[in-house]
Amino acid sequence: MALAGEFDIIARIFAPLAKETGALGLKDDAAVLTVTDDHQLVVTCDTLVSGVHFLPDDPPAAIGYKSLAVNLSDLTAKGAHGYAYTLSLALPRDTEMEWLEAFAEGLAEVQELTDISLIGGDTTATSGPLTITITALGLVQHEAAITRLGAKPGDRLYVGGTIGDSCLGLRLLKDPSLAQSWGLSEDDVAYLTECYRRPPVGTVEALLVRNFAKASIDVSDGLAADIEKLCTVSHVGAEIETGRVPFSAAARKALEAAPDLLPDLLTAGDDYVPVIAVSESSADLFESEVEEYGVDFTQLGIVTAGDGIRVLDERGAELTLKNKGFSHF
Repeated sequence: MALAGEFDIIARIFAPLAKETGALGLKDDAAVLTVTDDHQLVVTCDTLVSGVHFLPDDPPAAIGYKSLAVNLSDLTAKGAHGYAYTLSLALPRDTEMEWLEAFAEGLAEVQELTDISLIGGDTTATSGPLTITITALGLVQHEAAITRLGAKPGDRLYVGGTIGDSCLGLRLLKDPSLAQSWGLSEDDVAYLTECYRRPPVGTVEALLVRNFAKASIDVSDGLAADIEKLCTVSHVGAEIETGRVPFSAAARKALEAAPDLLPDLLTAGDDYVPVIAVSESSADLFESEVEEYGVDFTQLGIVTAGDGIRVLDERGAELTLKNKGFSHF
C-alpha cells in the first residue's frame, strides 16, 4: 500500500500512540505538558533535510539559523517563550569542521535573540543528505498555551508578518534571471533570499499571541493550508481577502510584474509567521497593543460558520487554488 498524505499517516498510524492528554491527539504542531502548578511545557520537533528544506549550498550559518528559527515559530504560535532545545545531526561523512563551526554560529545568533539554549542531542554519520532534527521546549503559564482549537465565527484573523517572501527568495536562488523579469533591485533580491534563509524570530509576538489569541498556528506549509488546518480543528470556516494579505515592497514589485504569482505566494509556505484568531471584542485593544510594541500584525480575514476556507480576490470573487499548501507526500 502506498503512503497516504502526511496527515493521514499521523491520524492512522501515530495518533493512537499519543495517550498523553497534552499530545492534543497529534492534531497540533506541539504538545503542551503540565510540569508544575504554575507552568506548562510546550514541546515541538522539526526535521530539516538538505535539498528539501534548504539548498545544499546555502551558507552553513543560515542553515543553523533556520533550523532553530522554524522550531521557535511553533512555540510563538503557542504563546510560549523558548527555554531549551536538543539537536540531532545526521552528517555526510565529508562534512568539514569549518562547516560545523559556521552552522553553530547560526544557532548562536538565534540563542542570543531569544535566550533559548542547547541542552543535548545526538550526532551520527550518514551516506544520505544532511538531516537536522531539533526538539524545542518552551514555557508558558499554566493553561495559557494557545492551540488551534478555539476560533469562533466572527473572530478576526490576523497574520504576524509578511507572506510570500521566502517563496520568492527560493525561486531567485534557483533562477537569478527572475530578478530582471520581476523588476527587482539587488537590495530586493538580497532581502527576499535572506527571508528564505533566515525566518523571522521574535519574542513580542509570543506575548501578543498569549494575551489575545483564541486560536493560533504558524504559517509553514502555506497561508491557505495552515488557516484551513486551524479551522478544521476549531470546526469553523474562514474568509481570506487577498487585498488585505501583507506583502513586502519587494514582493509587491514581483506581483506587479507577474500577477500570476499570487496563488503561489498564498500557498508556498516557509513564512514562519503566526496566524491568530482574535475575538471582535478584543480586536481594538489588540491592534492598539500591536502599534505600541511596533510589530506587524495585519487583519486578512474573518472566521465564519461552517467549514472550509474561501479566498477572495480584490473584486470579492472567489479565487480557486489548485493546491492550498505544501505536502511532503
